[in-house]
Amino acid sequence: MPLTTSTVLICAGGACISSGEASVKEALKKEIRKYGLDEVVRVVETGCMGACSLGPIIVIYPDGVFYQKLTPRAAEKIVQEHLLKGRIVQEYLYKMPTGEVVPEAMDKLPFFAKQVKIATRNVGYIDPSNIEEYIARDGYFALNKVLTQMSPEQVIEEIKRSGLRGRGGAGFPTGLKWELTRKAKGDRKYIVCNADEGDPGAFMDRSILEGDPHTVLEAMVIAGYAIGAHQGYIYVRAEYPLAIERLQIAIAQAKEFGFLGENILGSEFGFDIEIRIGAGAFVCGEETALIASIEGKRGQPRVKPPYPAQSGVWGCPTVINNVETFACVPPIIIKGADWFRSIGTPTSPGTKVFALAGKITNTGLVEVPMGITIKELLYEIGGGSSTGKKIKAVQTGGPSGGCIPSEYFDTPVDYESLQKLGAIMGSGGMIVMDEDDCMVDVARFFLEFTVDESCGKCTPCREGTRQMLKILEKITSGEGSEKDLIELETLGNIIKDTSLCGLGQTAPNPVLSTLRYYRHEYEAHVREKRCPALRCKALVRYVIDPSKCVGCTACARVCPVNAISGELRKVHTIDNDVCVRCGSCIEVCRFGAISKVSP
Repeated sequence: MPLTTSTVLICAGGACISSGEASVKEALKKEIRKYGLDEVVRVVETGCMGACSLGPIIVIYPDGVFYQKLTPRAAEKIVQEHLLKGRIVQEYLYKMPTGEVVPEAMDKLPFFAKQVKIATRNVGYIDPSNIEEYIARDGYFALNKVLTQMSPEQVIEEIKRSGLRGRGGAGFPTGLKWELTRKAKGDRKYIVCNADEGDPGAFMDRSILEGDPHTVLEAMVIAGYAIGAHQGYIYVRAEYPLAIERLQIAIAQAKEFGFLGENILGSEFGFDIEIRIGAGAFVCGEETALIASIEGKRGQPRVKPPYPAQSGVWGCPTVINNVETFACVPPIIIKGADWFRSIGTPTSPGTKVFALAGKITNTGLVEVPMGITIKELLYEIGGGSSTGKKIKAVQTGGPSGGCIPSEYFDTPVDYESLQKLGAIMGSGGMIVMDEDDCMVDVARFFLEFTVDESCGKCTPCREGTRQMLKILEKITSGEGSEKDLIELETLGNIIKDTSLCGLGQTAPNPVLSTLRYYRHEYEAHVREKRCPALRCKALVRYVIDPSKCVGCTACARVCPVNAISGELRKVHTIDNDVCVRCGSCIEVCRFGAISKVSP
């Protein structure tokens, strides 16, 4: 049997699939067959490699050469040059924002070099539908160690000593949660994996499920052994069909290999896992609402206590952790709590996976040690602004998070530091904004999301957030007053204090944090009826500079409401009473004659 001399890993994450991964893979395989290399070159479809803005991506081992933005034609050339003749194809290598080609291997590239991968250690490196590849990277070794060498109490103590905190947002100590559930009275106990990832722009959990589903299964079995549970549920939203498909394959394989079911690895312990598919309601990310949905009820939160550790699924003690939290468990068991604590900060050990989105050069998925500064994350890994304009703020924690201004970018990323700034870690979404973004409009956008997603059970969230949204709409339309700013703050604090669940309690965060750091923008809207970022349509006018306009008529031809008038080769004018501020005229003007002003 010929030995494999090269392995081509091709990213099959959502972004690369959307960019044409399938056609690149097909071209690769066809060309490899054409030159008779199919017995020595292996093509492996992996989970998301993280560099979503560069897809489709392949990495060729053993050299680790990273190729980006591929097409079927590029794939053919790489086979002909790299795989057949051993010559690296320079034109598809990673490039710096300056255009400089970076020839180093994948793990030396700026986007990857500062990352420390624990939860995503296998994502992008293995075929997620092949259990043997997971086993080859120490998969299910932690489970074997737990079942053969450790008591349930020792497992819990190891997780407690590691300092692992829930990666779903609240940061509750995982080991303590397991200990409380083990000690809770109940004939039946359950393990639940919260894979209901609903934050806009966040896809950390989806990527782990798609790229390394066995790590979640292994951790759930370990957790079941630790607390005395024999049944687990993975609650995943229907919008993640690829994750569901790979989970189903993984569960079937784990059963076939004896990692799930009765007498796991010859022990007396048995554990099974079922998938529960959610309809995509944001509120079902809240643990009590998620439990209700698993039970077949309407997904609404309930008053706590009792907490799920005492009364969870069907009234039984239940551990609920999210995907990323579970993905950290097997390495902790294998390498030990001290190893995990050596990464990150004393109060926030380990790493955190973030989804970088918005106006940043390198959008995608990154896993970094806790304690890294926001500046390092955005500039050294993220590559800085994608627009060439100054980064104004970063919004962390999803729609319930807060906006952090650039003067605080030296702040370390950990639970406590972000909380002091009025933001939250959340599940790991990070949206970058530049100076063209109006912070009042940003707050309105996120509040609109939480209003739509409120389950309506408690009055503060249902009615309070709606009132706040009305005030913000009033301000962005130029009808706000200073009294509205006071009312926004008052309402926001009341909602935080009185809402039933964590989603309602954090819903005002975008408004309160922008009022705290960007109050001058709110005041410009209500006092001067002006939008400094030129974003709020009601406070913006479009004007034509007569000294630059050549009368080419391009703007008039694209205006959808005929607001622009003027004859050929004569200066044009805009009727702002008719203009709908769509921006089409600015896009087509080749002379820079049209601009926005406020007021």
